Amino acid sequence: MELLSQTEVFDGWLRRYRHHSEATATDMVFAVFLPPQVMAARVPVLYWLSGLTCTDENFCQKAGAFRLAAQLGLAIVCPDTSPRGLALPGEHDEDDLGSGAGFYVDATEPPWADHYRMYEYVTDELPTLVEMNLPVRADKSICGHSMGGHGALVAALRNPGVYASVSAFSPICHPTEAPWGRKAFSAYLGPDPADWQQYDATLLVASAEERLPILIDQGSKDPFLESQLMPEAFRAACDAVDHPLTLRMHPGYDHSYYFIATFIDDHLRFHAQALGA
Repeated sequence: MELLSQTEVFDGWLRRYRHHSEATATDMVFAVFLPPQVMAARVPVLYWLSGLTCTDENFCQKAGAFRLAAQLGLAIVCPDTSPRGLALPGEHDEDDLGSGAGFYVDATEPPWADHYRMYEYVTDELPTLVEMNLPVRADKSICGHSMGGHGALVAALRNPGVYASVSAFSPICHPTEAPWGRKAFSAYLGPDPADWQQYDATLLVASAEERLPILIDQGSKDPFLESQLMPEAFRAACDAVDHPLTLRMHPGYDHSYYFIATFIDDHLRFHAQALGA
């Protein structure tokens, strides 16, 4: 791991690292906030997965999470949203496919399959790297926004016992039926919808081996609410199998980081309680 920068904030430290990833066969950059408690002991970790077009920096600069995270003794790790530094055909042409739009899947189709393996990266390689090299415990939770909310839900539902808690802001809940998801999954996973189901939280919840409580916040004025996000489909799937879900609809709020900043403290406390922070 190469330390790119370090900034002191709320008596803790925001660091950015670069490392070579075996999963993506590229160099990857991630950010990590380390609270002041790391001076005395290892701390639990919250993984934050960002949305379309974002990098590791959006949450760090806009969410306003570090003051409370410092008080709670909670580290926050923010990976990038796709591999970088490639020149694949069409990779940089559209906001919802390729660069900045890895969708947290392991691609199986050319030209993506050799590098776009973000599911393996965020659920396996990155946590292993972080736990080996930074003063953190193995205890971890996961959260995300939009495409990253989709990634957080899928990671938790597919990996029972790994995460202490899971939450999301405005997640893409049913990507196999959403235009963003169908476009990305067709490109990354091929034309057969049966191959997409392993990355759809609404389809996964029925067979989830663990009934981990889920917290979702959604704004009522989100322009993507009906066409892309589909939280009511996810609620129905959870209700059908009695999976614990708290879905909070917030009148007047949209899809932006203003929305995230308004309610991020609730999510940090939710995860800190589950992690014993």
